[in-house]
Amino acid sequence: MKNTVDSPVRVVGAGLAGCEAAWQLAERGIGVVLHEMRPVRATDVHKTDNLAELVCSNSFRSDDAQGNAVGVLHREMRALGSLILATADKHRVPAGGALAVDREGFSTAITETLEAHPLITIAREEIDDLGALGDGPVIVATGPLTSDALSQSIRALSGTDHLAFFDAIAPIVYKDSIDFSKVWYQSRYDKGDAKDYINCPLDKAQYDAFIDALVNGEKTTFKEWEANTPYFEGCLPIEVMAERGPQTLSYGPMKPVGLTNPHAPTTKAHAIVQLRQDNALGTLWNMVGFQTKLTYGEQKRIFRTIPGLENAAFARLGGIHRNTFIKSPVLLDNTLRLKNRPNIRFAGQITGCEGYVESASIGLLAGMFAAAEIRRVSCPPPPKETALGALLGHITTDAESETFQPMNVNFGLFPPIEAEGGENGEKKRRLKGRDRKLALSSRAEIALMRWIEKNRVHPGAS
Repeated sequence: MKNTVDSPVRVVGAGLAGCEAAWQLAERGIGVVLHEMRPVRATDVHKTDNLAELVCSNSFRSDDAQGNAVGVLHREMRALGSLILATADKHRVPAGGALAVDREGFSTAITETLEAHPLITIAREEIDDLGALGDGPVIVATGPLTSDALSQSIRALSGTDHLAFFDAIAPIVYKDSIDFSKVWYQSRYDKGDAKDYINCPLDKAQYDAFIDALVNGEKTTFKEWEANTPYFEGCLPIEVMAERGPQTLSYGPMKPVGLTNPHAPTTKAHAIVQLRQDNALGTLWNMVGFQTKLTYGEQKRIFRTIPGLENAAFARLGGIHRNTFIKSPVLLDNTLRLKNRPNIRFAGQITGCEGYVESASIGLLAGMFAAAEIRRVSCPPPPKETALGALLGHITTDAESETFQPMNVNFGLFPPIEAEGGENGEKKRRLKGRDRKLALSSRAEIALMRWIEKNRVHPGAS
């Protein structure tokens, strides 16, 4: 495959967004230098030197394209030749209605694929000054762990401060350390293969003691500059949720609905802890929703009070890190270009989207937009009726800049569906629930296909 331009695009950061952006560019005949600072400089949360390493959950969340906005985003990314989704599909592990992956197999495959691409050069070096990259096209996809030096460079270019919040990581347990005389396999309401989760039941006394331990357990001490940084509401530490009220967790990640304990089928659990398979071998299981800032010693002590986990061995304990993002509605145009330096685009979580899939999808769009600009062909933003367009709109044009916060894709970002009926004097009926989601999903699918056909934006299009 021959490079169609003289100078390559510089993509800074080889997480999900950077890898997707590099792939989209290269598949359109554009040369790429993909900069990744690891292993030259390590981070507090990465464990390997692989590209696209998953540092938090191994789940890409719901794969239901009919009733969930994340599933709609999956469908759209597959339609546009996403490397991240294609690789996730090849390395998926059981997770009910969700798309979860063997994290090591996934990141290894991404690394090998990009290393083998003739138009992609991987540069293992830290970029601490965007100005040093010159005036050529650049995509910044450094994610939530952007280094301090590069953060200062971005701040100097953009003329505004970053915002920051904390993101937390859930523990991973070795399966062979779980007591299966107390736990069982089952997905809520028997979705998926119905056995995609391990369930640990707690009665009220056990739950109350657990909540008390969470609230009073020793927490990580923040640095002075971190003290006033807010959490992201979609990824709160388990103990912070517990502090909001004693029943918060029993209505959240520990809700007992849709499950029946075969060890005590007539007894209803007050709360349930779920673990989800984390690797293809099934030897590692992730504690769902248990992101935490408890100290390592406290995590072992408190989490081993959960029935079935009394002798739990942890492959990884939970942790917490700062997450950084820019004020995108002020800084970026609708193709992700920095308004005062249009040769620079931003992609991924640093733009203020939240989640693996959302991050990769914005990387996909950044790569498409950059390739189109270089080739001097039209590539308008996707319609806001699509998941891609709705998420892009939230980041660049639709959110209130003063209150801008990271956001997962959700149907609330889509333009509303008009009420049905109204003929012969009848009152129009507003769609609700599953009917509304299905209508939004169907409209999104049609809108995306029309956009692809009209603009020929798939990598295989001439």
